[in-house]
Amino acid sequence: MPPSPTGVADYSAALLTALRRLGDVNLGAEKADVHLYHIGNNHLHRDIYQNALRERGVVVLHDAVLHHFFLGTLTEQQYVEEFIHNYGAWHADLARSLWKARARSATDPRYFSYPMLKRIAEQSLAIVVHNPAAAAMVLAHAPGADVHEIPHLFVPPALPAVYEVERLRASLGITRTTFLVGVFGHLRESKRLMPILRAFHTVRRSTDVALLVAGEFASTDLSRSVEPLLHGPGILRVGYLPDDEFWLYASAVDACINLRYPPAGETSGIAIRFMGIGKPVLLSKGLEVSRFPESACVSVDTGPSEEAMLSAALCWLATNQRDAHEIGARAQAHVTKQHDVEVVAAEYWRILSQQ
Repeated sequence: MPPSPTGVADYSAALLTALRRLGDVNLGAEKADVHLYHIGNNHLHRDIYQNALRERGVVVLHDAVLHHFFLGTLTEQQYVEEFIHNYGAWHADLARSLWKARARSATDPRYFSYPMLKRIAEQSLAIVVHNPAAAAMVLAHAPGADVHEIPHLFVPPALPAVYEVERLRASLGITRTTFLVGVFGHLRESKRLMPILRAFHTVRRSTDVALLVAGEFASTDLSRSVEPLLHGPGILRVGYLPDDEFWLYASAVDACINLRYPPAGETSGIAIRFMGIGKPVLLSKGLEVSRFPESACVSVDTGPSEEAMLSAALCWLATNQRDAHEIGARAQAHVTKQHDVEVVAAEYWRILSQQ
């Protein structure tokens, strides 16, 4: 829970508040009619994962790839055994190879191709996911699992006044005509910072754009590799933003870039937040975002065409801001209807009540 600076913590707090309006919900109770566990793909969730195995309950998979969680919490022998439990003894050599090469796990697609979900999926009363890609991953590991897709929640914020937003843009040296795009959240390799920075430098040669990179780097390797590109003209850099500052900066940008590759079956809370306040969001194409209307976001291919397609999309949005505003308005209408926190909480309550 907050103040842990994670999207899962923010989500959990918002859902807890909404669920308490529907019934008796306690935080961290040892005994309950039904337990609800939130699990993500990092070591912060070690104790929650173990609790979910000991006391069966409903598990929310915020990431449908737990491979990196196991790399960070298990010994080599435990990791190999867990891999075998998921994929069979004939994969033991592959498991040992992946363990030895784990320094590359943030970018190597092989680690994302083996989500390692079998144990938690088979043990839980039900699994909640946020998109069809995650549901498919769970069912591939546990065909008999009770899987429910619930949209990622959105809580409408109290947005800053227009004059506060204009003052921030002025302090950053951003004119009213400059198209400001932002990358927000934990800066991991999968968020595609290198191609984003290269695409931005290409677009800036012919278009009045600026780029805000907001968040802390998840690894020193990524920080070192992108550092030379972060000091170019038109690039602004800030660290982790607490909630009130986040919404100020979010209001100040004209669009958000939220790419993901390799994908981990997650639905980005950052993307939902920006869409919810009417900002166009550029997303990596995939099953994870297939519930969003095509007219409510900007899809970018993964693979060889990613950088060129991103450059073209940024140039289009920056030079056709009426289109950008229309995409943002459609995004807001979709999120307001489909991701409303009260609607989401009611669906959780229905599933919990059936257990």
